[in-house]
Amino acid sequence: MSELTDLFGPPIHVYTRAQAIADDVLHDVTTDATEAGFRVPVALTAAAWGDAVEWNAENSAHQDERGRLWDVLTMARFYAHRNRDAERVPFRVLRVPNTPRATRPRYADLVLHIGPGDHGEPVITIMQPGED
Repeated sequence: MSELTDLFGPPIHVYTRAQAIADDVLHDVTTDATEAGFRVPVALTAAAWGDAVEWNAENSAHQDERGRLWDVLTMARFYAHRNRDAERVPFRVLRVPNTPRATRPRYADLVLHIGPGDHGEPVITIMQPGED
């Protein structure tokens, strides 16, 4: 990092993972992810959460956010295990869209990305394709 600082100077602004979690840009799901077998912190982007986990209880299908999150984490863990050497792992989860009359499951495409956290530690972010 000092080479980059020498070349470009100090960063003007840094937006940390901790700030993104505090701002609800990322949803920290580390507690549930640990139960699912993950060994590093895990967060979902707001877009991934909204598409694959968020649930309005007034919708006609009988689901809840905890169950939907478990489905995402289970599929993420399965594909991560099959692709151990990859930094980015695309995967799909079958979920009912979060709309009032939806009852038929549809696939949601997601990506698991493992990279450095605020202090260089490994962390996982689950996002939609195209998010970086």
